[in-house]
Amino acid sequence: MAIVDATEVASPTSQSPSHSSQQRHFYVAVDRHQFKMETLVDLLGVAGRRSGLPMVLCCSSRDELDAVCSAVSNLPYISLDSLYSDLAESDRTLVLEKFKQSTMRWNQNVTVQSGDEEIEKDEDKSHMIVVTDACLPLLASGESPFSARILINYELPMKKETYARRIASCLAADGIVINMVVGGEVVTLKSVEESSSLVIAEMPINISEIL
Repeated sequence: MAIVDATEVASPTSQSPSHSSQQRHFYVAVDRHQFKMETLVDLLGVAGRRSGLPMVLCCSSRDELDAVCSAVSNLPYISLDSLYSDLAESDRTLVLEKFKQSTMRWNQNVTVQSGDEEIEKDEDKSHMIVVTDACLPLLASGESPFSARILINYELPMKKETYARRIASCLAADGIVINMVVGGEVVTLKSVEESSSLVIAEMPINISEIL
């Protein structure tokens, strides 16, 4: 799927909310698994340039988390952190606090979009956490949800309960979910959609239409 730069669109199209919380759910169909990482980098090449944009990317395994972090770590416009099972508790607390501050800045609209210009200050970059399901915020234990603007499901959950947990732990009330789907996963996506009473639409080629 082609990812078109936001600057090519003069007037973004408003989208109707998919349900009462105003969260919106989309999917990106990837032809083959080997193109998945390339598609992610293309997507972040547009969305990631939104100054201060708070994003969370969910993986099902540590191997996928490591692969994503390796591919994304060199993107100069993204400040990247990861949460995994053997991360020290003090480091986990720092990552959570850093992301909380980024969401607060985003909500206060104090960041300025810098377009395609090189971004140097860390606070001007978009902020992304890559996390496995085992390390999502523990809401029952008092940890706060991420409240990200965008949640990317790099690996599609097989069960609606996992999908719902990611939403509750990661996404702001008006946030956007982008599901990356390869081949036969479309069947799983439709199952999650129907069992969760959601509308998961195909993501527009121009990402600016949904941001």
